[in-house]
Amino acid sequence: MKKALEAILLAAGGPVRPGELKEVWPGVEEEDLRAMFQELAEEYKDRGIRIREVAGGWRMETAPEVAEEVRSYLRPRPRRLSAAALETLAIIAYHQPITRAEIEARRGVDSSGPLRFLLEAGFIRVVGRKQIPGRPLLYGTTEYFLEFFGLRSLQDLPPLEEIRKLAGKA
Repeated sequence: MKKALEAILLAAGGPVRPGELKEVWPGVEEEDLRAMFQELAEEYKDRGIRIREVAGGWRMETAPEVAEEVRSYLRPRPRRLSAAALETLAIIAYHQPITRAEIEARRGVDSSGPLRFLLEAGFIRVVGRKQIPGRPLLYGTTEYFLEFFGLRSLQDLPPLEEIRKLAGKA
């Protein structure tokens, strides 16, 4: 029974209240379940995971002394940026705020895919609407963009002329 309780705690992902376990073990008293929770908590006290009473129930959680390692491991891995996404992102970074039509005019191709990716990945955001007929969305970069590329601000971007030289388009 204690093994099953341990598995339930792992699978639940949140607090498990003794009263909720009546369907699993109809004849078991809540006091007995509380005692089992406490036994498990004692067994886990010196491990990377602990069992703790919270919000009227019990849950498994990361031990505070290993939380930084877990956070570091779970931090989302940066996605690779395709050439189309990088080109679109560079246009936005250097010419923001900018509309999709303006981006596509500079790229010469449809940019809906790279824009969608950059929005979902958090590199860009909608910063407003251009005051022209149709009021198209305006895009700009985010703080995540700055963090990802190690920039303090947009002023840290290399001069556009330098980028053009590197790309062989000077």
